[in-house]
Amino acid sequence: MVIRSDIRDWLRAHAELLIFAGLAVAGLWLALRGGWFFAVIGGGVALVGASLALGALRRDAFRRPIDAPGLVEIVEGAIRFYGATDRGGEIPLRDLVEIRLLRLQGRAHWRLRSQTGEALLIPVDAAGAPALADAFTALPGLDMGAVSAALAGVADRGDAMRTVWRRSA
Repeated sequence: MVIRSDIRDWLRAHAELLIFAGLAVAGLWLALRGGWFFAVIGGGVALVGASLALGALRRDAFRRPIDAPGLVEIVEGAIRFYGATDRGGEIPLRDLVEIRLLRLQGRAHWRLRSQTGEALLIPVDAAGAPALADAFTALPGLDMGAVSAALAGVADRGDAMRTVWRRSA
């Protein structure tokens, strides 16, 4: 079976979301089969699938074609950026106090600031940058929905800056 390349690319990019949405639909189908037993099991499966699909939808904003030099790694609770043309650095998640999204030289960047005032700039389209979505979920009080919305807004505007998270004192 031959699938058009644009459809294949779309399916590959959204595979996680489609699988979890399919799980939610399968749970609903099971819940509607009749009887309280199937309703409870199917409802539970549908809730799990829907919550996983929501997480996948929020992580989709982080997935972009690799267009910037550098590499992002999350290792032992620390965000590391190895810059090809810029200087890189490392900030442990426990020392992170602020996350901003800003646009520099026509490219969207994450600006991570530590307790000591050091800042790390990471292009949103660097290799490995989607791993930041999972790292950010460990931060207290961070709203991933707001971060995804901010990422979509800052990445598409000319000159923008948004603070998406700040550690409470």
